[in-house]
Amino acid sequence: MDALIVCVWICAATCAATWLASLVSGEHSWVDRIWSIVPVVYVGVFAASADFGDVRLNVLAVLVLLWGARLTFNFARRGGYAPGGEDYRWPILRARLSRWQFQLFNLLFITVYQNIILLLISLPAYTVLTRPGSFGAVDAALTVLFLGLLVGETVADQQQWDFHRRKHAAPAEGRAPQSRFMRTGLFRYSRHPNYFFEQAQWWVVFGFGAAAAGSVLQWTVVGPALLTALFVGSTIFTESITLSRYPEYAEYRAVTSPIVPWPPRRGPARPADVA
Repeated sequence: MDALIVCVWICAATCAATWLASLVSGEHSWVDRIWSIVPVVYVGVFAASADFGDVRLNVLAVLVLLWGARLTFNFARRGGYAPGGEDYRWPILRARLSRWQFQLFNLLFITVYQNIILLLISLPAYTVLTRPGSFGAVDAALTVLFLGLLVGETVADQQQWDFHRRKHAAPAEGRAPQSRFMRTGLFRYSRHPNYFFEQAQWWVVFGFGAAAAGSVLQWTVVGPALLTALFVGSTIFTESITLSRYPEYAEYRAVTSPIVPWPPRRGPARPADVA
């Protein structure tokens, strides 16, 4: 069976499994729980279809495996796989929608749309499979860039992890946290640096497919494009919640780039900014 057909069947099975799990458990973060796993499987299927004989495809498979391992670790330590590990945004959205509206949203957006994106972002590996060629300088540059972005996301997630541990420890130590949200380190230059690095890695994956095809005019661009659109929508929703909880977030938002790391604009100095 063609590797692409295999992946389409895996996608369909994953859609069914995550949707049924959400109905049975009442939690709606099952796609989050397989987010870092399914693309590794898809790219692995393409690499296996070439009998692991294509260097470019093998390198891509290893890079995606590293991406998946890092993201799985970070998601696990945040309690994402534990019972009750539902994304905090879904209960808020459930309260705003009627039951049937949310269930329709769960089926079409949370389940189907996001699973399709996970397949689409993996499809540059199919281009590499169908356009075999030697591993060249462009591929080497893309590999280095991907690894650099992977390190960047690791640093951003670690900074966020350390911040939340300090924040939750402060009341137990009889003191107030210096800031109620992250705004130092990489978060001084971007409100969501981890989002930036995550998206950028999948644009690099698209670059591998473009390198194999010899042109950036590839239909697989739809994958990273839809992923970027997903993150934009997620950022808007997340920030609306943060702003409702922390009015001072408006000041931070006024001087800090939303996604792409960039020097902050001038604003009034605050003690928490230099903490």
